[in-house]
Amino acid sequence: MAANDALSFATVRDLARMLRSGETTPTALVEHFAERLDSVGRRYNAVVTIMLDRARREAALAEAELKAGYDRGPLHGIPYGAKDLLAAVGAPTTWGAAPLRDQVFNADATVIRRLRDAGAVLLAKLSMVELAGGLGYNQPNASLTGPGITPWNPESWSGGSSSGSGSAVAAGAIPFAIGSETWGSIVSPSNFCGITGLRPTYGRVSRAGAMALSWTLDKLGPMCRTADDCGLVLDAIAGPDPDDPTTLPEPYRYAPEQDRTEGFRLGVLRDGLDDAQPEVRANFEQSLAVLSEFATLEEVTLPDFPYAEVARIILNAESAAAFEDLIESGAVAGLTAPEDRWGAYARTVIPAVDYLRALRVRRHIGVALDRLLARYDGVVCLTNAVVAAPLDMPFDAYFGKVRRLPIGAAGNLAGLPAISLPNGFGERGLPTAMQIVGRVGSENSILAVARAYQARTDWHTRRPEVG
Repeated sequence: MAANDALSFATVRDLARMLRSGETTPTALVEHFAERLDSVGRRYNAVVTIMLDRARREAALAEAELKAGYDRGPLHGIPYGAKDLLAAVGAPTTWGAAPLRDQVFNADATVIRRLRDAGAVLLAKLSMVELAGGLGYNQPNASLTGPGITPWNPESWSGGSSSGSGSAVAAGAIPFAIGSETWGSIVSPSNFCGITGLRPTYGRVSRAGAMALSWTLDKLGPMCRTADDCGLVLDAIAGPDPDDPTTLPEPYRYAPEQDRTEGFRLGVLRDGLDDAQPEVRANFEQSLAVLSEFATLEEVTLPDFPYAEVARIILNAESAAAFEDLIESGAVAGLTAPEDRWGAYARTVIPAVDYLRALRVRRHIGVALDRLLARYDGVVCLTNAVVAAPLDMPFDAYFGKVRRLPIGAAGNLAGLPAISLPNGFGERGLPTAMQIVGRVGSENSILAVARAYQARTDWHTRRPEVG
């Protein structure tokens, strides 16, 4: 492996070791990844702003601290990128939307501040689907920076809405990134870009300073090379925050050394397998064979609820309220996706009674899923039934060929953590993935299962040919 690759595709854990052994420095990492973001990241429309001046200051401080023996932990001195819905002093926060390209905030989001406290170095604001898809979109180009592209195939989409976070990590342009999910926006781009992405429990990570899309559904989480890296990043960003009253009161600690490595009990959810692409189906079955080496598997079914319908009503109503000023001002006319413009107005007329009914059903969904998940360390299922869409094809023509997996709506409605893991390749050389969904608060359990799977496979080590 070339020295360049040793840095570009190293895990957070490995970079931390290299920093402490003197093989590299925080300053060297900033310069290396700044060049990668500019030369490789932009190729995949992954980059909004490279914050080089800020990163150099933070790297110099980290370098001095480490040299003096002051170690903030495994993220100390490591550059990262943040989805451009997180406020960061020193750069615009565009929310991926042309009408907001000059929007500036005077304080860092809590997640950005906590990563700074952990010694991580903010290097870039990364691309996203405009308004995180909050007003609806039907094609990959719905973004300020153009269509997100997966590094595995330049004619295919990276997934959304955390498109740049997925592409940049997959391309070796940044060691890790922060994404957000309301309904699939961490796990899907992780799937389509062949990386590992963790959606935490609702309330695990503060959203203060982040764009609100749906305040009862939004979550922030890490997108990394490995499950272990996801755990390291979650450890730094999780915890209660008085600036976000929805955060969970208890602290979170990632402690892999305390986790078991076998003897797990996993539910297997086969929803979507019947009409999944053949390679997706075959790779999932092979993943089950690997999981059976260290876990007991038991087939399960989801309780019968209208998950997608409930999630859609809540998301549409809350997004209309979140973007009320943008809608009423007429600024939505400047959005890229045509359906975003008219969809915005459609969302403002959702009857209050429908919203309240959806919230009532949601409570029943949470109880039923908790009852199911209480029996397991996690439930294993597909992340997506298909690989990434071609850039030139509307989503309704591509994804409409298969039934949307109910676990996406169900898991987000109930605030459940999930981790998406690469598990092979399918059509057009594109990555496939499975996900492990856990009970509320069970991040360490699903991370332990994910680490055990990745210890027995090498899909997470594969890298696209990006130069």
